[in-house]
Amino acid sequence: MCPTSHQPTGNGTDDARPSSQSPSQAPFPWHVGVCDAHCHPTDTMSSIARIGGMKARAITIMATRAQDQDLVADVSNNLAISSRNDLRTEAEGPRRVVPAFGWHPWFSHQLFDGAESQLSSKAKHYGEVLTPAPDAEFIESLPEPRRLADFLAETRQRLERNPLAMVGEVGVDKAFRLPQNWDRAEQSAREAGITPGGREGRMLSPYHVKPQHQVNILKAQLRLAGETGRAASIHGVQAHGVLFEALESLWKGHEKEVISRRKKRLVAEGAEDFSSSDEGEDDDDDEGRRAAYRPKPFPPRICLHSFSAPVQMLRQYLHPAIPVEIFFSFSTCVNLGNAGLETKFAEVVKACPDDRLLVESDLHMAGDEMDCQLEQIARKVCAVKGWELEEGLRIIRNNYERFIFG
Repeated sequence: MCPTSHQPTGNGTDDARPSSQSPSQAPFPWHVGVCDAHCHPTDTMSSIARIGGMKARAITIMATRAQDQDLVADVSNNLAISSRNDLRTEAEGPRRVVPAFGWHPWFSHQLFDGAESQLSSKAKHYGEVLTPAPDAEFIESLPEPRRLADFLAETRQRLERNPLAMVGEVGVDKAFRLPQNWDRAEQSAREAGITPGGREGRMLSPYHVKPQHQVNILKAQLRLAGETGRAASIHGVQAHGVLFEALESLWKGHEKEVISRRKKRLVAEGAEDFSSSDEGEDDDDDEGRRAAYRPKPFPPRICLHSFSAPVQMLRQYLHPAIPVEIFFSFSTCVNLGNAGLETKFAEVVKACPDDRLLVESDLHMAGDEMDCQLEQIARKVCAVKGWELEEGLRIIRNNYERFIFG
């Protein structure tokens, strides 16, 4: 279980709050409602039974590849939240899951996006989307590629069956290399409880998925999110500029009008409303909101998960003309996982608007360790922001509610 206090890390975050008792020392107020914006417990299916005993109010479970789409759907059939009230009150049962369906950039090479109904050649496809060009033995070890259009049709059906389901995990990753082929010893020694299809500790090959192919797969999924009015959870590693350009290309032509200060002064007070058209609607009228949604080529809301870009990039995403509500989530395993990222963590969190901040575990199993990771990152965020724990957790929970429901 998580300790209720920790030693300062030396990056100044523990001194951010002027009170005599820092958030890292205070008892953790789970009753406020802590929501995990991004996690992967279906990677370890034996942990799913622990969800009902967790302290977290809600967890957002990501699908990433062929092997876990149905697993996420099956878990959500039994455990999915159904209303805002599930986030606002302490759960009386195990219903605390928000599902997300998507194809992760690590596996994007397994999809082909041609218009043809059949793949002409497995070797030709992998030769085109991987770099450097893989040898025949490596290609033979890879799965038969799937048609992107078929996956999108299946995802649409899953979204239709669950009105709160999101699109995710999707994105771009320039750093990732495909794992080496399984050898017999590794195959026989693999842990049976781990969902297949991932790296599972294998050594990495020299092969990358070409960025343009990743972007094509990403944009197709985000268009689906825009058509269906669903939020999206996005992964971006060493590709911050590429990712921003991909998103920008989707909302191009749909930018909001930015009203200058001078123009605002010329408009008589109350004569014109520059606020969002959604403002003033009943917060709980989710069915009506979904029915009134007009399809767009981009998601209405995006979470940039375990956001690791510099603060200048965060500010770029906050331009008032961007027609997407963009949230930034943080995790201990990524944002505090090494000294290089931890040094900029405080600066980025301070620059993040209070109403756009989320927390996550990004963990591959449910249970006490997931609760622990959530507590640790929430304490760090509250310390940086100078929030009392209850105040901070309430802000973050409200942000999560808005991210999921709009």
